[in-house]
Amino acid sequence: MDNKERFIAVFQEKITREGAAPLLEWMEKTDFFTAPASTRFHGACEGGLVLHSLNVYDVMMEKHFEEGQDNPESFAICALLHDLCKAQYYKVSTRNVKNEQTGQWEKVPYYTVEDAFPYGHGEKSVFLIERFLRLRPAEATAIRWHMGGFDDAARGGCHAISLAYDRYPLAVKLHLADLEATYLREKGTSSVPRR
Repeated sequence: MDNKERFIAVFQEKITREGAAPLLEWMEKTDFFTAPASTRFHGACEGGLVLHSLNVYDVMMEKHFEEGQDNPESFAICALLHDLCKAQYYKVSTRNVKNEQTGQWEKVPYYTVEDAFPYGHGEKSVFLIERFLRLRPAEATAIRWHMGGFDDAARGGCHAISLAYDRYPLAVKLHLADLEATYLREKGTSSVPRR
């Protein structure tokens, strides 16, 4: 089973809320399943976004799910959809790079950002999801703040993130899973040479 098939299987099994089927149908019309997860870091390769989403789901379920306390559907929604904002976000371009072995200049692909709807990172994911299905407050908050200290608002001095993490354990669990997936499980998954 490839990553797209696995994503769809988990999504359809775990996310049964009204609006889930139209959301998945919309996702399949976008580049979500072929898009990278970043321009040059983790998952900067075709299919990197779906790989990252599954890795976040796996970390959340393996390390943070507490039977009887946590909701499996909430975990699936948050993990699989936290980076929905990256659908239709990247564009493949090319640049000239000198091949060290041949001395020839070659066109190589790389990813650039082409954000048609610059609404913010977590906020945009929440907005896109809620066009199809209603999020619970804990889910919306977790997705909104999944970037933690890397979020522009947090870097700018916004203190709402502390309140979000204090009030909603799901937000902390999603952030921790996102960090582990990005920096540990996806190390070396970029097809773009780092400069």
